Amino acid sequence: MKNKISNYDFLIVGAGLVGSIAAIALHQKKYTVLVVEKNNLSYKDQRTLAVNANSREFLRNLGIWKHLETNQEHINKILIKDYVNKKDLTFQNYQESMGSVIFNKSLLKIARDFLVREKMLLTGINFDLSKFKAKTSISFNNKQYSFNKMIVSLGKNYENHKSIKKSYFYSSHHAYVGFFNHQKNHNQTAYEIFTTNGPLAVLPSPSKQKKSSTFIYSTKNKMNVENLSSLIKNHFELSHGKINLKSLINSYAIRPHLSRPILKDILLIGDTAHSIHPVAGQGWNLGIKDIQELSNCLDLYTLGDLNFDKIYYSKRLVENFSYLAFTNILNFLYDTKKPLTKSFIKVSFNALIHFPNLKKMFIKLAMGKIKLV
Repeated sequence: MKNKISNYDFLIVGAGLVGSIAAIALHQKKYTVLVVEKNNLSYKDQRTLAVNANSREFLRNLGIWKHLETNQEHINKILIKDYVNKKDLTFQNYQESMGSVIFNKSLLKIARDFLVREKMLLTGINFDLSKFKAKTSISFNNKQYSFNKMIVSLGKNYENHKSIKKSYFYSSHHAYVGFFNHQKNHNQTAYEIFTTNGPLAVLPSPSKQKKSSTFIYSTKNKMNVENLSSLIKNHFELSHGKINLKSLINSYAIRPHLSRPILKDILLIGDTAHSIHPVAGQGWNLGIKDIQELSNCLDLYTLGDLNFDKIYYSKRLVENFSYLAFTNILNFLYDTKKPLTKSFIKVSFNALIHFPNLKKMFIKLAMGKIKLV
C-alpha cells in the first residue's frame, strides 16, 4: 500500500519574518500551506524592526498587531542630515505616526506560535530548492507531500542556491546594527544621517523611559565598537545627551540585488527576491508588499494559471527596482564626493524643502502609502 500524499497549495521555505507572515496571510485566505525551516526555533535576535504605516495596517488586518501594540515605539518624525547641506530636512505626518519600531523576536514569536498552533511548520528540514517540482511527491519526516507552488523566503541566506538567478547592483557595503542608551528622551524621532563614509540610521527603540535607540550603519569601512561609539557620539550627544553604546553589535554584508528563480512554480519574496541599502529602512517593508501583491494576484487569478508567476513578478518589478535604484543612486551620490554630485544633492534637498507637494509625496512613500506600478 502506497503512502498517502498530502496535497497543499503552497510550500514555504524559510520561517523567518516574511515567510511566516506570508504563511499566515495565505492561511487566512483559505489556502493550504506548509512551512519548512532548516533551524530549530530560536528567539535570541536582539535587533529591532522598522514597520512603516502600510505594514502596520497589514499586520493589524491579520490580527497580529494587537499583540505588539504595548511593546512598540512610534516614529512620529524623521530628520535627515548630511555632510553636504547645512539645513535639516524634517518629515512628519500629523494624522498618524509614520511607522513603529518593534523587536524582531516579538513579531517572530507571535507568527511562529500561530504556525505551530495550526500545525503548519516543520523544523530541521534542509530542503534543496532544485528538487522542487509542482504536484510531485516530496518527503518530509517520512511523510509524502505535494505542492502547487513553492515560496522561497530565506532572507539573506540565498548565496549558494543554484535555483535562484541573482543580478547584483552597485557596490557592496557592510551593515553594523546595535543599540545605545542615552540621557535625553528620543522624542519618537528617527534620523537618517549621510556621513562621509556611509548612511547612519537611528530609530527610537521600545522602552518605557524612551532613552534607548537602535542604529544601523552602512559603510565600506571595517568598524569596531570604539569606531561606532565615536561615530554615534559625534552625531547624537547634542540631541540625546550622554551616550552609552552597547557592546553587542550585529554585522552583515549588503549586496543590493534583484533575483528570479530558474525553475517554474517558484515565487521569491523578501530579501531572497531583493536586497537594498538600508538608507530608507524599507527592505523588510518591501517584503510585506510582496505578500500583499501575491494576495492581490490570488484574488484575480488561479494558481493553475500558466502566467501566474509572470504576472506576480511583473507587478513587483517596478516597485522593487525603483527602491533598489533610489538607494543605489543615493549611495553613489554621497560616495562620489565630487562638486557635480554635491551640487545635485543640494538642489534635491532644497526642492524637498521648498515644494510642499513633493515633500508630501516622500512622506507617503516612507509610510508605504504609495504603490509604484
